[in-house]
Amino acid sequence: MERAGRVTVPSRIAGALVLGAAAFFLPVARPEHIVSEPNFKEPITNVTAPVGREAILACVVKDLGVYKVAWLRVDTQTILTIAGHVITKNHRIDVKHSDHLIWYLHIREVRETDRGWYMCQINTDPMKSQRGYLDVVVPPDILDYPTSTDMVVREGSNVTLRCAVTGSPTPTITWRREDSRPIPLGNGVTSIEGPFFNITKVNRLHMGSYLCIASNGVPPSVSKRITLIVHFPPMIWVQNQLVGAREGQQMTLGCHSEAYPKSINYWTRDEGQIVPQGGKYEPSIFEDAYTVHMNLTIRSVGPSDFGAYKCVSKNSLGDTDGSIKLYEIPSSSGSRSTYGNGTKYKDLKLRGRKENGRDDDEDYDETSGADSRGRMSATSTLFSSLIFAILSQRRLFGDLQTQLLPA
Repeated sequence: MERAGRVTVPSRIAGALVLGAAAFFLPVARPEHIVSEPNFKEPITNVTAPVGREAILACVVKDLGVYKVAWLRVDTQTILTIAGHVITKNHRIDVKHSDHLIWYLHIREVRETDRGWYMCQINTDPMKSQRGYLDVVVPPDILDYPTSTDMVVREGSNVTLRCAVTGSPTPTITWRREDSRPIPLGNGVTSIEGPFFNITKVNRLHMGSYLCIASNGVPPSVSKRITLIVHFPPMIWVQNQLVGAREGQQMTLGCHSEAYPKSINYWTRDEGQIVPQGGKYEPSIFEDAYTVHMNLTIRSVGPSDFGAYKCVSKNSLGDTDGSIKLYEIPSSSGSRSTYGNGTKYKDLKLRGRKENGRDDDEDYDETSGADSRGRMSATSTLFSSLIFAILSQRRLFGDLQTQLLPA
């Protein structure tokens, strides 16, 4: 059984292990016929291994002779191997050598607790040793409990999204919208760095799904999806509040609504009665996220269809409506009038708003003005003809008078 890097072994074999370890640490004097002592040929190379993989540290010696090599864990002073034998009962530890020149310490299924310094020793007198470092890297992981979950907030409130991660090296955290669009913070950014994502006075444009992405160079990177839902009461925009139509014409009235939670949308008439679907009326709704386009198509406008309409939008936070007035454009019996002088005048039908202190919501029709101008033009033509006739008569009278007078 292994506890905190140390080994607990049955008592009947503990003595043998202790004797073996003790024998190793007894320095061995150099025999007289050996000219040189063993030494390390090169330093131990530091090793970096991902968690769960195998790490191998190599100790290269020369002229080992009758001496032995051992591996130890420095921080716990635990003996791991002596020569070709594994002393620790950690089943993940193994030792191999290549012609007594390179001694390999194998650590399988590396754990974070394996991170640290390891020592290779030669039992010379005095003892020779060198150290190598094992760094264990861990891919990022997002912690469920401290990390924010899907949130529902009211428009105008302040929001903080949090992403808690682990990993070695320490992961970097990046926030992005799932749809890759810019984050509406007023500066056109598409990503935010750091464990906290703060939004001051959240609005409906912030609504959507965000990704917390953690990476530290150790694959794989991980991400978590957090959906931000913003609640707000309905709002309605009406592009044309005053619409004209002739009898028999097909006309479509339109409104634009925004609300979340999703709203109930319908049309009403002057007295508040709901416009029914079917027959000559065809209400239609086009939804996209929290926006709604409401249309009301009147297939054939009749006299009873003129008047006020309202598009109504309601949800759990409130309700609102927008008004549209449908007025009649009179039909003209003839579009052109011909006067005696051969000049043709085209009737003009212009819609606008009355000015000069009149109510802006009242429509006016300039057809009567056009007719008046036509009649004034005809009168002016007749008057001009009379003046011409009078002048002609006066000129004729002057010529006769000249002829009758004596020379």
